[in-house]
Amino acid sequence: MLRRNFLASALGAAMVLGAMPATAQGFDDMKPVTLRLAHVVTEQDGFHIAAMKFRDLVAERTDGKVTIEIFPNASLGDERTLLEGMQIGSVDMGIITNGPVANFVEPMAVFELPFLFPSREAAYRVLDGDVGQELLDRLSEVNLKGLAYAERGFRNLTNSQHPVATPADMDGLRIRVMENPVYTDTFRELGANAIPMAWTEALTAMQQGTIDGQENPVGVVYSFKLDETQKYMTMTRHTYAPAIFVMGMPAWNKLPEAAQDVLVQSARDASAFERAYNADMEATQLEELKANGMEVIEDADLTAFKEAVVPVYEKYGEAFGDYLDRINAELN
Repeated sequence: MLRRNFLASALGAAMVLGAMPATAQGFDDMKPVTLRLAHVVTEQDGFHIAAMKFRDLVAERTDGKVTIEIFPNASLGDERTLLEGMQIGSVDMGIITNGPVANFVEPMAVFELPFLFPSREAAYRVLDGDVGQELLDRLSEVNLKGLAYAERGFRNLTNSQHPVATPADMDGLRIRVMENPVYTDTFRELGANAIPMAWTEALTAMQQGTIDGQENPVGVVYSFKLDETQKYMTMTRHTYAPAIFVMGMPAWNKLPEAAQDVLVQSARDASAFERAYNADMEATQLEELKANGMEVIEDADLTAFKEAVVPVYEKYGEAFGDYLDRINAELN
């Protein structure tokens, strides 16, 4: 009930905002186009909230000349498959977690470094600033167009075996991580058996017990009902994961400049909307997970976790050029 009430409220706000004076000028001569936007999560997830907001804003601001058709639930493939589809034009655009995107532009993995951002606000300052924009622009090097940063959010550990309060408690746990080397190395340093795999495969693996756990924000744990297979969640907040409104260059290059401008601004506005949604919903979702029987460890020894992942910084610190130094300068 809480989910439905907030979702109705959020969508109502989206409709109100979408009805504000828009930029539907200069589209009289544009031939109508439909863009297929895909993501891998459920209709209850923040990604879908952002996608719907984006769809409504684009329709309003282009006077209906650009239609966004949304494909949730990995119906067009996992995140890597979607990105590859965008490169060749078989998928137009998507909302994709930063980790898989960083496999295409390696410096974007700088955002995945553990315990890099102390707060959401700090992350937003960097992502919406010069460093974030520069990395979005670099997606053009691999035939992709970065529009804006939405968010996956701060990631936490869940598992089916026992409470985790220190890195020692992770010894031997089989933990699914995103297919990104920074995540793999982070969890190996923490003592886990880190297993990179696509999210769609991870869901089956948790149900079958072939892996013990995973790491994701509260919203993902909630929307995928992971409390049904994962008894314990530790609020490690070990990584802030951006997500990206990303488009394939084949689709981007077919649009007139006015439509391109609308897509960029609408993606930024939809991302801000999703960030607010996630922040508002996290506490409610956490309480529901607890009510469903999930044991939440909120007093883990985060100092020990941070000390354990120092080797990750030693390994990757120089790999990201000056991006890490620039981020730290922005944060300090």
